[in-house]
Amino acid sequence: MILFICLKWAKRLTGIWHYDIKRRMKDDSDMSGYIMDLRRIVGHRTLMQCAASIIVENEKGQILLGKRTDNHMWSYSGGSVEIDEKVEAAAKRELLEEMGLVADSIEFFMVNSGPEVHYIYPNGDEVSNIEIIYICNQYHGEIKAQKEEMEQLRFFDPAEIDLEMISPPIRPVIQKYIEEKNEHLFCKTWGNRLEYSEKNPGDDRYTAE
Repeated sequence: MILFICLKWAKRLTGIWHYDIKRRMKDDSDMSGYIMDLRRIVGHRTLMQCAASIIVENEKGQILLGKRTDNHMWSYSGGSVEIDEKVEAAAKRELLEEMGLVADSIEFFMVNSGPEVHYIYPNGDEVSNIEIIYICNQYHGEIKAQKEEMEQLRFFDPAEIDLEMISPPIRPVIQKYIEEKNEHLFCKTWGNRLEYSEKNPGDDRYTAE
């Protein structure tokens, strides 16, 4: 019995050692220190991951996305929250690290969680995400991609975004963002038409049938 237990632990420790060596051979810059330490213990098994993210908007209403180096799909900036780190601070830190921008102010947008955002990374690491997302339209700095994280950065008009090009865990976020933008545009358009009709009662071009 004692021999069995020793062999079992030896096998487990050997697996952890091999995982650690394999991980060290790769670039760890895309993994937080806390998560990286856990991975050395549990390997690829599912972890609860608390993340903080920022969607950057420019004055044209476009959003800044980066093409990820791991799955080659598009994403906004974001990453794991470190121990005792404030969520807002983590979101701003990730934006600076990944895209070179400093967020002057941020506004809460949504929480992304549930089975839709359970994800297995290309390297086999599995996570159940709880992501807090913010919107930022006041920022400064030089847009610069973190080479280890992003292949390229560019602004997208919401109308040109196809969800199939978006990294799977954040598709619910981008979908909601686009829907809210479309709803806002619709309300604004009809609000302008109603205002025009009130000011020009003889012009019935916007009168509903």
